[in-house]
Amino acid sequence: MVKGVLLFSLFIFHFSFCNAESVKDLQAKQKKLQQEIEQTNKMLNQTKRDESATLNKLQLTERNIRNQRELIKTLDGEITALDREMSVLGSTRDSLQVVLERHKAEYAEMIRQSHYARMQQSPLLFLLSSDSFQQLARRARYLQEVAHFRQEQVRRIENTQAEIDIQNDLLQANKRDKQTALDSRKREQEKLKRDERKQQSMLKQLKSKEKDLSKKLQQQQKKVAELNKKIDDMIRKQTEKASKTTLTKEQKLIAGGFEENKGRLPWPVEKGMISGHFGKQQHPVYSQVTIDNKGIYLQTVAGAKARAVYKGEVTSCFMIANTYAVIIQHGNYRTVYSNLSKLNVKQGDKVETKQVIGTIFTDPEQDQKTELYFQIYKDRNILNPELWIAR
Repeated sequence: MVKGVLLFSLFIFHFSFCNAESVKDLQAKQKKLQQEIEQTNKMLNQTKRDESATLNKLQLTERNIRNQRELIKTLDGEITALDREMSVLGSTRDSLQVVLERHKAEYAEMIRQSHYARMQQSPLLFLLSSDSFQQLARRARYLQEVAHFRQEQVRRIENTQAEIDIQNDLLQANKRDKQTALDSRKREQEKLKRDERKQQSMLKQLKSKEKDLSKKLQQQQKKVAELNKKIDDMIRKQTEKASKTTLTKEQKLIAGGFEENKGRLPWPVEKGMISGHFGKQQHPVYSQVTIDNKGIYLQTVAGAKARAVYKGEVTSCFMIANTYAVIIQHGNYRTVYSNLSKLNVKQGDKVETKQVIGTIFTDPEQDQKTELYFQIYKDRNILNPELWIAR
């Protein structure tokens, strides 16, 4: 019976431990979301110091709103998991308390009977009154077993009490964690409300300036179209030239490595967020405007560096619209890094994974936005970079 209760207690403890791991996973996710919010706030702090609404401020604020909502969701999950864990810990403690009381009762009864037996006859007289040597040996063994059983009961009481203390400590730790999560959720809900009010105010301002902003947007799209054409022309020339020769053994190995790392390539910026997704999509503010991105936009902080996502060779460095672009060949794959203000590489350089290739341009005409335009080609085919870089 005692063994069964202890096994049940171990099962409950194991369940609590597994559940605690899920709480740790949620806390790790919260930490990551908080880091992203801090990064976005840093970008917001680098925008123009005025109350005027801009597309950049709006996009950053909306990013914060999404992260705050996700953070609140994970905090809710943590609170639920902690409640569940505290229920399990409480049940385990109560079960152990029952076992402890039974052990104490058994021990008390044993002491009472032992005291009664001593009143009737001392252990020494009990042994000396034996009729034979065999009876003496049996009585001696019996007294040893009684002493051992008494020690075992004391050990069980001490161990059960220690288990109860452990459960109480875990329960108190979970209560503290729950209060911390509740306080964090309250703070994030207040921040979320403030950002949602800002978002609505900025949308209203931007809608009132729709005509002027649409004109600027058209100019920007024209520049992007010129850049895409320039990149496409250079990729075409390079692939046409490459088609006349076969890839070297080293280039084949690099291409194979690049392909094997699909979904695991490092980001071309150390820290940042995807501010423009690949492919055709509706403009975030003006529903009548359609955007067709041939790569992805990665927004980061001023002064941030662009870095190679895989080892390869720089095949082109060129300037367009006062900013630089770099093409790196990885066998029959190529990666393109555009909107750089300064280069750290030149044509013909061999680069390694995560090597800095240049500084990303901070645009004063777009509210100090620092944004890298990143593309991936396989031969002449444009690929979706979001499928290749790590999640």
